[in-house]
Amino acid sequence: MDEALLRGLTPSVLTVLVRRGADFAAAEDAVQDALVEALRVWPTDPPRDPKGWLVTVAWRKFLDATRADTARRRREDRVEEEPAPGPAPAVDDTLQLYFLCAHPSLTPASAVALTLRAAGGLTTRQIARAYLVPEATMAQRISRAKRTVSGVRFDRPGDVATVLRVLYLVFNEGYSGDVDLAAEAIRLTRRLAAAVDHPEVAGLLALMLLHHARRAARTASDGSLVPLAEQDRGRWDTAAIAEGVGILQAALARDRLGEFQAQAAIAALHADAPTAEETDWPQIVEWYDELARLTDSPVVRLNRAVAVGEADGPRAGLASLAALDPSLPRYTAVAAYLHERDGDLATAARLYAEAAHKAPDLAERDHLTRQAARLNARRRR
Repeated sequence: MDEALLRGLTPSVLTVLVRRGADFAAAEDAVQDALVEALRVWPTDPPRDPKGWLVTVAWRKFLDATRADTARRRREDRVEEEPAPGPAPAVDDTLQLYFLCAHPSLTPASAVALTLRAAGGLTTRQIARAYLVPEATMAQRISRAKRTVSGVRFDRPGDVATVLRVLYLVFNEGYSGDVDLAAEAIRLTRRLAAAVDHPEVAGLLALMLLHHARRAARTASDGSLVPLAEQDRGRWDTAAIAEGVGILQAALARDRLGEFQAQAAIAALHADAPTAEETDWPQIVEWYDELARLTDSPVVRLNRAVAVGEADGPRAGLASLAALDPSLPRYTAVAAYLHERDGDLATAARLYAEAAHKAPDLAERDHLTRQAARLNARRRR
């Protein structure tokens, strides 16, 4: 069995059923039943039109379930809508499914889980393993999400920005277990880019590729984090970088700048530098200015302070940092780095230790703790 083919067809088949009026939860159950049937039948009797086969079988599964609890008149109406045998239309309805999974009534966590389940074709068990939660917990989350979007019809254009935000969240989850969520986000975003012509979709795809290209160099053999400036650039994926830069350049040429394009431009400047010392920090600051204008995000301004510190010196970076709220995530870590660059090792060591206590995960906490220990050792020499 070609599992990749089944996963690729699942969103389109599910969308066909929902378009024909099936409740989302019932449609999703019917598609899963059709996939089970495909696993049983296809190895010995492969269909000439896999999508058409799945649509026909899923619709019949849906009708079988509907007949159990629906009045005769409503059943007959649905039977009349049954697709005629033959090839399924070569239309990719995946985009509509993305909009449904990113419905504004869903929480970000539920939207991500539903996207992985419905658009990504992952099993509940796979998603649960990726999020390191019990399968029953993830099943409840997905069930609640399906109930929330039940009855939602595709009668209005979806919000591309919301879909992109959900895909960005999937990418940032990283990877765990047998599901690589970063790679899955790239796969889903490629499908979205094929379905909709939008520069920000291209910008997000470029951003993902450029960040993913550095993945192999981000951790040492012992699992510890390796800062960007210390990474072995020979381990970066040059093919992914070239693809990301090409996609970004085409998007920027359309002169409809968005936040993902601006983020991708910053990532491209990092990827373009042969060494950390050759990074074009002044241009990165300019892109952070654009990004701050587009988003008005304090996190963007925090990252900009680091870039200013590299471009104009650590005291200029500290001056930019002073204008921000100290309660921002990673504010203390940035302050520690800039104070170290300025030669104030005592303050930097204290701030690194303080930042370690606030770190969101074990890897970052260990990294910051080692930074504090390194500076304290230097001071004692």
